[in-house]
Amino acid sequence: MSRAFQPLAIPASAGIGLRSPHISEMLTRRPSAGWLEIHAENYMGDGAGVEALERLRQIYPLSVHGVGLSLGGARGLDRDHLERLRRVCERFQPDLVSEHLAWSVADGAYLNDLLPLRYDEEALAIVTRNVETVQSTLKRQVLIENLSAYVAFADSSMNEAEFLAELVARTGCGLLLDVNNVQVSAHNLQYDATAFIDALPADAIGEIHLAGHATNQVGADTVLIDDHGSRVPPVVWSLYRHAIDRLGPRPTLIEWDTDVPVLDVLLGEAMWADMLTASIMFNRKQAARQAAAAKPRPMPTLLSFESARTSMPVLAAFAAAKARPVMPVALPPMEGGYHAAA
Repeated sequence: MSRAFQPLAIPASAGIGLRSPHISEMLTRRPSAGWLEIHAENYMGDGAGVEALERLRQIYPLSVHGVGLSLGGARGLDRDHLERLRRVCERFQPDLVSEHLAWSVADGAYLNDLLPLRYDEEALAIVTRNVETVQSTLKRQVLIENLSAYVAFADSSMNEAEFLAELVARTGCGLLLDVNNVQVSAHNLQYDATAFIDALPADAIGEIHLAGHATNQVGADTVLIDDHGSRVPPVVWSLYRHAIDRLGPRPTLIEWDTDVPVLDVLLGEAMWADMLTASIMFNRKQAARQAAAAKPRPMPTLLSFESARTSMPVLAAFAAAKARPVMPVALPPMEGGYHAAA
C-alpha cells in the first residue's frame, strides 16, 4: 500500500548504498549517514526488505537508482518495467531517481550488463524519446549516469560527454556523475578524465558516485573493471577532488556491490568524502579572503561641506551650524552662577 512521506531533500553530503546485510544494523543503530540509495529492481515486490525500507525512509533521505530501463533500446521501453519503477517511486517518494546511459535488452531478453551506445544523432534521438517517456511517467526529473566502458564504436560522431550535454539540453534531465566510471573508461579508452568532467554541464549534475575498481592484466595491457568491490582508490579520490573543486558540494554516494564489507567500512568511506569536500571548500574560502585582503583599497572620498548640503543631511546640518554667526552671550561671574545653581 502506498504511503505518503514528506520528501526529505538529499543533502550535499555523502551517503551509502543500502545493501541487504546492513539493513538490520541500520534500523537498530541508526548511524549517521547523509542519505541512502537503493537499486529500484530490488524493491519492486513485497517482503521484509520492502517493509524495512519503509521504516528507513522515515529516517534517511532516499535515492532510487535503476539498472534495468535500457534507455538506449531502439525498440522503446519495457512499459511493464517502467510501471513497476513508477510504483516504487510512488511508494517511497525518493528525492532523486537515476538510470544509466546504456542498453540491456535485446529481442525481449534482459542481459546482465549495461552496454554502451554509439554516440550519434540517431542514438541521441532514441535516448531522448525514452528519457522523455520516463520523466513524463514518473512526473519528475531523472538523472542519467555515464557508463564504464571497455570498447567504443568507431563511427560515433560525438563523445559521451557531448552526448550527455545534448541530452540534458533536449530533455531537461539531470546527470549522475560516476567518477569511478570516468576513471575506468578514460583509462580503457585512453582519454583525459578531467576533460570529460569539465565538458559536462555543471548545473545539471545532481549526484556523484564513488567506488572501487579491479585491475586486470590482458597481455601487455592493463584493463580496469568497474566491480564496486573495494575502497575508493587514490586515483578516483583525486578525480573527485577535481570534480568538487569545479562543481562545489554534491550529494555523493559510496557504492559497494561485491565482497560487501561491514557497515562501518562504508560509513568510513562516506566520512572521507565529506572531509575532502569540507577541506576543498575551506581552502576556497581562505583563498577568497586572501585575495580580498590583497586587493588595494580605494582612497576615502573627502566630502566638502558644500556638496554635503544636498547629499548627506547630517553633514549638511553640521555645515549650516558651523556657518551660522555666533552671538555673544554674557556669562555671569563664576561665583554668582554657582550660588544661583545652589
